[in-house]
Amino acid sequence: MHSPDHTCSTCAGHEHTAVPGPRFHRLLAGGPVIEVSGVSFAYADREVLTDVTLSVDAGDFLAVIGPNGGGKTTLVKIILGLLRPARGTVRVLGADPADVRPAVGYVPQHALVQPSFPVTVRDVVLLGLRRGKGFFSTRRWPGYSAQEKRKALDTLEMVDMADLAGRRFDALSGGQKQRVLVARALISDPALLLFDEPTSNIDPQGKVCLFDLLSALSSSITIVMVSHDLISASTRITSVAVVNNRLIQNRGRELTPTMLQLIYGTHDATCPLDEYIRGMSSIFTAGGRGSAK
Repeated sequence: MHSPDHTCSTCAGHEHTAVPGPRFHRLLAGGPVIEVSGVSFAYADREVLTDVTLSVDAGDFLAVIGPNGGGKTTLVKIILGLLRPARGTVRVLGADPADVRPAVGYVPQHALVQPSFPVTVRDVVLLGLRRGKGFFSTRRWPGYSAQEKRKALDTLEMVDMADLAGRRFDALSGGQKQRVLVARALISDPALLLFDEPTSNIDPQGKVCLFDLLSALSSSITIVMVSHDLISASTRITSVAVVNNRLIQNRGRELTPTMLQLIYGTHDATCPLDEYIRGMSSIFTAGGRGSAK
């Protein structure tokens, strides 16, 4: 049986999240954290992304939204350096994405852990430590040092999961698993966090708690989040981009008519969807800044 996600009396969530300290401020000075310019990508003969341009600055909390099959996950893989675009350029932290991949924390939609595998919460977090040689390496095989195990507990403390460090990962609820995956991404001191649908399989209260955690982290780390939970995310994000083969980015929080048209197409005023689509533009409006590009 899964244990509950929530203990907080004020938001039915976790206790107050400790904001990361200065060790998470290792950001590129004087340039964008992510710079995508004129990128196109195709699977076989189907072009998924066409002439995509995106810029993310240090400290941004960018929400990326769009329909299924619109290219969101492909864009994330390109930023991670897992896919190479057919055209255009991609720079992450001022370098080729593949060269700085260890400096990027990635939280997938689902945990890639066999349900019956007896791995503990702490072990899952330790899997996020960098291994191998090179500038970004912090350790070598085999085993983990006492210092690394202490760091895993400290990182779990940051996401309010230290009390469950010895519990089996497969015994956790959906919200608890996502917090552990966030800790796994944080343990390597990333300069950038990428989230691919982080609230999948989490109950509504757990979603609020997770976005509270991301909001706290965004004061120290640049965040890019692919998500359909627009209402939950709306008070936390600082900018928004929509992707549906093409990409439109707003350096503020407003979903412009052009952005909504890219997602939903055009509809006559008599169409039942027209009023719903017009209402969508107000979700991010409060506190908006900048304009779409």
